[in-house]
Amino acid sequence: MSEEKLPAAHAPAGTLDPFADPGLPEHEPRRTDIDEKAAKRAERQVSLLFVISMLATVGFIASYVTIDKYRIVDLFFFGKIGALNLALGVTLGIALFCIGAGAVHWARTLMTDEEIVQERHELKSSPEDREAGIREFQQGAADSGIGRRPLIRRTMIGAMALVPLSGVVLLRDLGPLPGNKLRHTFWGRKGPEGRTVIINENTGKPLKPDHIIKGSLTMAKPEGLNQETEDHQPNEHYLAEMGKAVILLVRLEPDEIKSKKQLEWSYQGIVAYSKICTHVGCPIGLYEQQTHHLLCPCHQSTFDLADDGAVVFGPAARSLPQLKITVNESTGFLEAVGDFAEPVGPSFWERG
Repeated sequence: MSEEKLPAAHAPAGTLDPFADPGLPEHEPRRTDIDEKAAKRAERQVSLLFVISMLATVGFIASYVTIDKYRIVDLFFFGKIGALNLALGVTLGIALFCIGAGAVHWARTLMTDEEIVQERHELKSSPEDREAGIREFQQGAADSGIGRRPLIRRTMIGAMALVPLSGVVLLRDLGPLPGNKLRHTFWGRKGPEGRTVIINENTGKPLKPDHIIKGSLTMAKPEGLNQETEDHQPNEHYLAEMGKAVILLVRLEPDEIKSKKQLEWSYQGIVAYSKICTHVGCPIGLYEQQTHHLLCPCHQSTFDLADDGAVVFGPAARSLPQLKITVNESTGFLEAVGDFAEPVGPSFWERG
């Protein structure tokens, strides 16, 4: 039979109890506990971290207001990234890190660090224990020195008060800041009656009427809208403009077109519509030849291309905007006449 383990208090003399309480080592004071100059230096370091946090928050707000959201910077190994996103991430990260680092440095160098042992007790606290907890909290507040170190207290409050402003500034996007940008696309840059050559999105070449095959969709964009500028620099506005200007072309029989206005805006049965769903802005690309219906894959909104792009099913509330097209008699290329008659994409408050 195995021997029964004896309690530590009754262990035979000379035996080693492996579960004996080793106790706490002797407390060693920190340099800031015995050297007031070191304590002052640590106080200035903590305050400096809080001040850096404040400056970073101001930098976050300044970046949000001044940096163009389409600006791109090249970070070598990381590749190309939006300058605004980079500035916001770096400044907000510094602001939050410095608050945390300042609090940790404060606790490790200036707050009381004497070891305290608290024996386990039942979960329910007695009134005496609750009173003792309040006293310990008050003692902890006194030990932290926050009342005696106004420089730390003020800079910490300033840093924590400024950080929430980052979220407040973001509310700016809820206002009508886009102005009339949502009402116009790249097609209208030459004016109401200006003509723009229609470019095949896949080949990058101008389209002619015989390129549009019945029963298929042809994705297109306006001439001049390219990913690079003339000096071979990245076009910072390409994606934003493309998101509004991209169109799809479909060839119908002229007698299948139900609307007189739609027929006038077409060329030999070729109609051009915005590719952007009027529900939440998904790109549309599913075409059913027999019914002339166009299906949005996101939420199944269905549009009738033979009837002014009207909604026949799904959550979309508005018809697809049509683009008026014609042909250049000298070149034979399809051209758009002016811009869409109404804003493309989802509805917005200022639409009217």
